[in-house]
Amino acid sequence: MSLLVVRGLTRHFAGLTALRDVSFEVAQGSITALIGPNGAGKTTCFNVIAGALLPSAGTVTFDGADVTRLPPERTCRLGIARTFQIVRPLAGLSVLDNVTVAALVREPTVAAARAQALSVLTRVGLEPKADALASGLTLPERKLLELAKALATGPRLLMLDEVMAGLRPAESMQIVAAVRELNAGGITVLLIEHVMRVVMAIAKTIVVLHHGEKIAEGGPDAIAADPRVIECYLGNLGRKK
Repeated sequence: MSLLVVRGLTRHFAGLTALRDVSFEVAQGSITALIGPNGAGKTTCFNVIAGALLPSAGTVTFDGADVTRLPPERTCRLGIARTFQIVRPLAGLSVLDNVTVAALVREPTVAAARAQALSVLTRVGLEPKADALASGLTLPERKLLELAKALATGPRLLMLDEVMAGLRPAESMQIVAAVRELNAGGITVLLIEHVMRVVMAIAKTIVVLHHGEKIAEGGPDAIAADPRVIECYLGNLGRKK
């Protein structure tokens, strides 16, 4: 069963077409990766799904309901949460307060939101930093905070935008372990990622975008062997190393 269905998604910015007729599905309970070169349209696709951008054409269906033109706060309450590539916590607030703000999307009182926030921080391993200012966190800790804020909204679909970017291999594996545990607990995951060892290790399905168009979709082995993907993306990654 598909939790998320994207059909014919197109987005124009003046004379630029960032997405052109993109279609894919995300199975409930799965981990699906959206990959491609910089500028391929991945984050634009996330923004449309989450309601931050309206599409020029196409539809987004979540759990059978058309959410194409809902604002972000509505899609969030329905169960779609996303992280951002550039992490911007509320620097003057504590880690706990940052997550409490996110939890207020669903919780009826501040006390309930704080309890939910503390539970989430424990879940991702940030509970010891609960009273620390967000401004004093390391990059890996800020990434975990971003994840915690998304989780505090109670998502059914968690969309992760380059959550491993800038991390060392050991730090990336910490995030991978957290994502796997969340997925095992029933949260469906859609992620954008350039760290291919991570994508190949955890994604069941991979969707490849290039110049705003979908050029391939399939399992890790099929994608790794696809000549179009190697030419436009995987081959370039290899040359950069």
